[in-house]
Amino acid sequence: MTVMSLKPGEEIGLEKHEQGDQFIRVEQGSGRVVMGVSKNQLTFDRNLSNGRAVFIPGGYWHNVMNIGAKPLKLFAPPEHPAGTVHRTAKDAESAHAH
Repeated sequence: MTVMSLKPGEEIGLEKHEQGDQFIRVEQGSGRVVMGVSKNQLTFDRNLSNGRAVFIPGGYWHNVMNIGAKPLKLFAPPEHPAGTVHRTAKDAESAHAH
């Protein structure tokens, strides 16, 4: 399982996962999720809050943003080897680039 904490105004960044669906659950905070079949067709746009979840089909472009004043705490499927820790979103982006 991946556990994320996004600071106010921070986001995971627009991405897609070809291999498998994603299920993201908000444990704490206020967020927004957008998704769609292409980068230019993000037709799904919803706010998320404590206890809410969203299902993202494989191959869909998506982004999750913290729209609140406090950290947004999320749970998602594992995308990294067990034990991986990224202290910041920038660290995670850098790891994805490699």
